[in-house]
Amino acid sequence: MVTITEEASSSTIDYVYDVFLSFRGADTRNSFTNHLYKALEDANIKTFLDDTEIETGLNLKPKIEIAIRESRVSVIVMSKNYASSTWCLNELVLILEQHRKFNQIVIPIFYHVEPTVVRNLTGSFKV
Repeated sequence: MVTITEEASSSTIDYVYDVFLSFRGADTRNSFTNHLYKALEDANIKTFLDDTEIETGLNLKPKIEIAIRESRVSVIVMSKNYASSTWCLNELVLILEQHRKFNQIVIPIFYHVEPTVVRNLTGSFKV
């Protein structure tokens, strides 16, 4: 549960998760992301992965928004098709908002995409 005092600078957050994983499922779910999730869990790092934490059939958006807010760190797996997903981009906006307001740690991982492609908005990241 997240508890925030009146002033953001002196906020207290009770984290539910150590890590929130943001990724494009079609690109990495059955490969890199599953391996990363298992490694984090094996190291006793409580990690939110959408298909393990949310029951099938439930509305995903509110659960994911809460999970992002209740996580100490967000790991963004930037894959070739990450930016083509409105869902991923909405997650990214919320993650960056948490970073800006509450200093949430954000760790990007570039999976089969060069950082310069993302930085310069070229290739599949072209606007």
